[in-house]
Amino acid sequence: MRSTGTYVTSTTLGESVRAFVPNALLPSAPALSPESFVVPNREAELALARLAGVSGLVPSVDWLLYGAVRKEALLTSQIEGTQASLADLFDEEAGFAVSNSDDVEEVTNYLRAFRFVQGSLRDPAGLPVSVRLLCEAHRLLLDGVRGHNKQPGELRRSQNWIGGTRPGNAAFVPPPPERVPELLSDLERFIHAQPEGGLPPLVRIALVHAQFETIHPFLDGNGRIGRLLIAALMEHWALLNEPLLYLSGYLKQHQAEYYRRLSAIRTDGDWEGWIAFFLEGVAVAATEAERGIVAIASLVAADRRRLLAEPKATPASYRLFEMLPMMPRFSIERVRQSLNTTFPTATAAVKVLEELGIVTELTGQKKNRSYSYQTYIDLLTR
Repeated sequence: MRSTGTYVTSTTLGESVRAFVPNALLPSAPALSPESFVVPNREAELALARLAGVSGLVPSVDWLLYGAVRKEALLTSQIEGTQASLADLFDEEAGFAVSNSDDVEEVTNYLRAFRFVQGSLRDPAGLPVSVRLLCEAHRLLLDGVRGHNKQPGELRRSQNWIGGTRPGNAAFVPPPPERVPELLSDLERFIHAQPEGGLPPLVRIALVHAQFETIHPFLDGNGRIGRLLIAALMEHWALLNEPLLYLSGYLKQHQAEYYRRLSAIRTDGDWEGWIAFFLEGVAVAATEAERGIVAIASLVAADRRRLLAEPKATPASYRLFEMLPMMPRFSIERVRQSLNTTFPTATAAVKVLEELGIVTELTGQKKNRSYSYQTYIDLLTR
């Protein structure tokens, strides 16, 4: 059986525990077998290529990104226990009251962290994929939310553990804090080194994600930063030009298997099982995202045809309709501001879309009414 690390004794909360220190990448003794990943890697790469190609079906890729990035933010946060929904997120962006505002703020923080990482990677003067970049993202992730007292933006200086009620009965104890900087430096070197043995980018991403989760370098937020690292590397290694993939949906759906496969790397040396699971996840998630884009493109095209055939349609109603995929929940006031028009013109534009059944009113009130492009939200939520 392959050894993937060593155990060292660490003390935390007065208990001695066996902390796991992973070997540096690549897996060795034996090395990874190409036969274990060649076929699933090809299928995953083809699924990503189809996903990239189908994005041309819509007039604006920004529409797709608006939904895809928010789905990933929501799902990666749900893996960590938040209860927010996509509708909650859209309501918060529309300025409506939401009952679980703390959970929504956590999702919004992930979006901020994601945008920071993406902006850095696209800016010639920005930070590369690095420990420093991840620390900055972590600072944004925990800003003012649950975990804000757990050293945002800093590598942990104390021993952590996963599962169990105390260190002594934990399911897993990551490396002692003094080993974390060196382990992350090794990981950063692996990311920027020339790939050894012709390893495909997706296989390297699978290795990096698992290694990051094993190091568990922060006191909180490791899972979300580790999954954000997947998206960053997808762009860094030119697998997807735009972040249209929401892999966290697959990982949430198979959450027990996700954790079991990561654990089996440490307990059984089973890197191959983890890589196969990861590649299947990419293929499934890319295919689901592709189907979602086709469904959204079909819905928007059908609704646009109905609007164009409506004699009462106005230039303002056309402009409002084109905004809906990035403004699926809204008030008349928000429409007035977005269209830079008068209140009566905004009201008339909304009324046209409401009478066509494209948008629905949510409150049933005469004043302070709010509206939803509900069929679109339902498609995104599906």
